[in-house]
This record gives sequence, structure tokens and C-alpha cells, in this order.
Amino acid sequence: MSNISLTASMRSNLLSLQGTSDLMSQTQERLATGKKVNSAIDNPSAYYTAQSLSNRANDLSSLLDSMGQAISTIKAADEGIEAITSYVEQAKAVATSALDTTDATARGKYMGQFNSIREQIDKLATDAGYKGINLLKGGSLTVTFNEGRDNQLIINGVNATTGGDLAIAAGAAWNTGEVADQNTAIGSAITAATNAISKLRTFASDFGNNYSIVETRESFTTNLINVLEEGADKLTLADMNEESANMLALQTRQQLAINSLSLASQAAQSVLKLF
Repeated sequence: MSNISLTASMRSNLLSLQGTSDLMSQTQERLATGKKVNSAIDNPSAYYTAQSLSNRANDLSSLLDSMGQAISTIKAADEGIEAITSYVEQAKAVATSALDTTDATARGKYMGQFNSIREQIDKLATDAGYKGINLLKGGSLTVTFNEGRDNQLIINGVNATTGGDLAIAAGAAWNTGEVADQNTAIGSAITAATNAISKLRTFASDFGNNYSIVETRESFTTNLINVLEEGADKLTLADMNEESANMLALQTRQQLAINSLSLASQAAQSVLKLF
């Protein structure tokens, strides 16, 4: 092959054809991938910057999932508080009805209802957990907001049971002993229920505040991920309209180069007719 000589015109056209072919390959890759920067070779600065932005977006996406789970955990606790509050209000109503009568049999019946409701409160608090975390049985929840894991919210749970923070003792002596003692016992139950309702409202307020914090950060993180991905795309994505136009122009250039190479070859062949 080293002994084959090409005319200057043929060599010029061949080099132009090769250059056009390389540009067509590059344009075809951009059209296939939708990116103008597919590797560090294309544009090192843009490639690594976009990769850094994409990596951060991926890290935040994993945190976004945990934020969603944290919201569900808080919701479970809030639903539990709402149901427990209804039970406590019901228990208070039962105790009030017991106070309104002096009949021992009726008071004994009310005492049984009160204790039954109390048991249901404890069972409901036990069932208010989500994925192993129960904020109504003293559990805690840590929510991480950034990829450095140095921005966190720690949500401390409560003991929303009758033997815990609610402090509602079992109904007793409602229908035995002196009537005065029975009023005293029932009155204590009413007071305990009233205090428990106040505590539950405080719990609900605290959880509601934490819910709002996590929900706001979840929304912010979602928007930030979109910004990071958009930034990466601006550095790497190709303009498909521009690349399509480039391909059409390159195809035309290629055809012209082929025609020029053919003409140059014909010119060389015409020399042979002299012999």
C-alpha cells in the first residue's frame, strides 16, 4: 500500500470524506442517546460536572424515600391519637353517667365499661406502629434531610397508654363502700380522662408540627432533585433539532465529497488515455 500514490486532489477529497464520516458517527451517537456529551472524551468539564449533579440527585432520591416513610410513621401515630382521644372521651362520658346515678348495680356496669374502654386504649396504642416504629409506645424516629446526614430531625414518641402518659387508672370501688367514696373514685376517673384529653391534644399538635416539617422538606428535596437533574441535562443533552439538521447537512457533504472524489479519480484515469 505504501507504493500507491494518490493525486493531491484525490487525497484532499479522501480526507474530507473521512472527516465527514467521523462527524456523522458522532452525530448518529448524539441522535441515538439524546446527549451531546456521552463520555469524558466529548467534554471533560461538562461530563464530570453533570455526573456530580446526577450523583447528588440520586443520593437525595434515596433520602426522599425515607422521608415518605417517616411521614407515614407520623400519620400512623396521628391516627392512633385521634382514635385514642375518641376512646378517652367515651370513657369520660361513661364515668359521668356513673356519677349521675347512685344505683350500685348501674355503677358496677359503668365501671366495667370504663375498664373495657381502658383496655382498648392500650391495645390501640400498641397497634399504632409503622414498620417497627411505634411513636405511641415510646419509640423514636430520626429523619435525615441531606446527603451529608448532618441535618436531621429526631421525633420522640410518647407513651399513650392508660398506664403511661395518659395516667388513667382502672375504675374501682364505683359501687362498693360509702357513697361519698364512690363519688370520689368516679370523680378521679373523670379528672384523669379530662387531663388525658388535654395531653392527647398536645401530642397531636407536636406530631402535626413534625409532620409539616418533614412534608416541607420532602417537597423541597423533590424540587431540588429536579433542579439538579435539569442542570445535568443542560450540560449533556443534545438539541435534537440541531443534530437532525447537522445529519442532513453531513449527508449532503458526504455525497458531494464522494462525487468530488469520483471526479478526481476520472481526471487521473484520463492521463492513461495518453498512452
